[in-house]
Amino acid sequence: MSPLFRSSIGIEFDIPSVVREILRYMREDTRREYKIIIGTDSMGFQNKMADFVTAIVVYRVGNGGRYFWRRIELGKFYTLRDRIIKEVLLSLEIAELVLKEVQATEKNYPTPKWSFEIHADVGVNGPTNALIQEVVGMIRASNYEVKTKPESYAASHVADMYT
Repeated sequence: MSPLFRSSIGIEFDIPSVVREILRYMREDTRREYKIIIGTDSMGFQNKMADFVTAIVVYRVGNGGRYFWRRIELGKFYTLRDRIIKEVLLSLEIAELVLKEVQATEKNYPTPKWSFEIHADVGVNGPTNALIQEVVGMIRASNYEVKTKPESYAASHVADMYT
């Protein structure tokens, strides 16, 4: 079983519960547009172990949002590339679970207009520059909209707060 997600105030949720909370939040103001966003950030340690934090964000466009996060520690990562690729794979895994749950729930209960994005913690400034094309290609190949730094706030800000 994968670790539970936590809200910003520390309440734990499984994926179906996170999706129920997201949809409840979206239905509070059905006139707005929403973005559901997944992003992962990581922190490597000297022993080559790494903590990965994945954030699920629901953004009420122009008016704030909510987020949920989980931390997992994974095995040895010897290169930055390996760690970044794992971040993307974790985001894609969670995206699949969240979208499946949203679509199943949405059949029974209408939802406001929403879009979906994956935020990758790579950017043109810094050592991840060489990975942008590869990461963007992986996410687009999975048929998701992708944002990189500085627009990738789910990964580079929300998830980063917990690494």
